[in-house]
Amino acid sequence: MAFICATGKHRKPGRVKRTTAQAAGVAALTTTGVIGTLAASPALAAEHTVEQTGLTPVLTASDDLAEHIDAQAVAQQRIAEHEAAEKAAAVRAKEARAAKARAAREAERKRLNAFVAPIAHSYVSTGYKASSSLWSSGSHTGIDFHAMTGTSVHAVGVGTVVSTGWGGAYGNQIVLRMADGMYTQYGHLSSIGVTVGQQVTAGQQIGLSGATGNVTGPHLHFEARTGPDYGSDVDPLAYLRGHGVNV
Repeated sequence: MAFICATGKHRKPGRVKRTTAQAAGVAALTTTGVIGTLAASPALAAEHTVEQTGLTPVLTASDDLAEHIDAQAVAQQRIAEHEAAEKAAAVRAKEARAAKARAAREAERKRLNAFVAPIAHSYVSTGYKASSSLWSSGSHTGIDFHAMTGTSVHAVGVGTVVSTGWGGAYGNQIVLRMADGMYTQYGHLSSIGVTVGQQVTAGQQIGLSGATGNVTGPHLHFEARTGPDYGSDVDPLAYLRGHGVNV
């Protein structure tokens, strides 16, 4: 029996057909687990180029998208951290302002409540309500502090000058309205160093002690009063001690 063969030359498959066939073969081999063995073949690996498979461009696009998403996440994280830092700084600034305001109020409270003795390093030589014919009322309306002429006389606390000048038996005097609403009087001064309406602070020098008015020697006459005038006196020693002055 005779076989008839087709005449003509056998042509080698084209590049596109060959690549397609190889790709299909790779897919099949991957399914069967053979691809691991074939992948080791240099000849086969060389034929699967970027142009032939088209797999690498897809992977590259996916990597670019992932990197873009990661960059956006980092940027958003930095924005969130910046906003959180700004909020924290605002809270700290607010707390600092509040603390400063509290400190200022406390300092002002202490300043208003601070009291000192009218004569430093002195003592009471004549007490309150002491009896003597030297006083028109028959008793002492204040306390006397031992002091030589020219000794510095201080405001015992924060106050406003309401009266200065000659006060009859008191000689040269100063009357202050204190921050607590009480009044203090400083008599027999040799010099007056403040004017009416002036604000004074605790320990501020307001004059110098002397022996003006009805006296037997230099000293400071000090009174605590509920009003600015004579006759409204209260125990000045108790008043000073009530404000923490050790006399």
